[in-house]
Amino acid sequence: MRYMEYPRRLKDIIENLSREESYQSVCHRHQPDQPMPSSKVLSDIVDLLREIIFPGYFGDSSTRSESIRYYQGVNVEKLYDLLRHQVYAGLCFDCKMASKKDLWARKDKAAEISLKFIEKLPVIRHLLATDVEAAYLGDPAAQSSAEVIFCYPAIRAITNYRIAHELMKLGVPLIPRIISEMAHSETGIDIHPRARIGHHFTIDHGTGVVIGATSIIGNHVKIYQGVTLGAKSFPLDEDGNPIKGIDRHPIVEDNVIIYAQATILGRITVGSNSVIGGNVWLTSSVPPNSKILQEKYRHGGFIGGDGI
Repeated sequence: MRYMEYPRRLKDIIENLSREESYQSVCHRHQPDQPMPSSKVLSDIVDLLREIIFPGYFGDSSTRSESIRYYQGVNVEKLYDLLRHQVYAGLCFDCKMASKKDLWARKDKAAEISLKFIEKLPVIRHLLATDVEAAYLGDPAAQSSAEVIFCYPAIRAITNYRIAHELMKLGVPLIPRIISEMAHSETGIDIHPRARIGHHFTIDHGTGVVIGATSIIGNHVKIYQGVTLGAKSFPLDEDGNPIKGIDRHPIVEDNVIIYAQATILGRITVGSNSVIGGNVWLTSSVPPNSKILQEKYRHGGFIGGDGI
């Protein structure tokens, strides 16, 4: 191929990529005064939140009593400034032809949401402290709470989840899902921000865990790697389209342990103080104090099933 043919071929490619029928299904149209959310800035926000929630572990925050208020003040003000711009971008994401008045109203709403979120930071810190405690007490290999905070992927994923969950409760679109998917990419733990999870929650090892959007998890629950709290196939409406917005995922009550690779599907309830064994496939509710074990072979014959 001669050198002079390259510009012509590139021009043809550009023409193809610029045809509306080529990009219309994957293009997001927005106005210049309606910013897009930034994954980079949201990553910075999450890092800053780790520094605020776990002072002395991340960033440069001092934990000396005479200076911690200064460092927390600087970080919280920086957080507010970054967060309100990203919340505004999320609120604008589905704007079509919004008026200037409407955009100003969204800016005010973003500022108010950001303040309400920051007011929740003591609660988020308390919940994460219980999660750290549960991980430390539940893992004989853990040498200290510091090791858990620094190293455990579960704490990283649960931190992102608890941040994203509060933002979702405040009505922020899109941003919570971006934050939860950051942790998913980093840890292999997929927790939908809409899920409801109690205190003292821990995930051992963690890789491959999936917790669906309408899951409800009680207090003092421990799950292992590869566990799925998922849904059965979508029910369809009369036109054959999936019906969304319904409760499709499990309810796991207090003090439950779910071992590796267990799959729990549908709006069923795992009763309190139950143990779900590894590799179990569960699609029906079990009462409190149950022990559900994998099917076994014995004496050359097949027996068992879900056992209590």
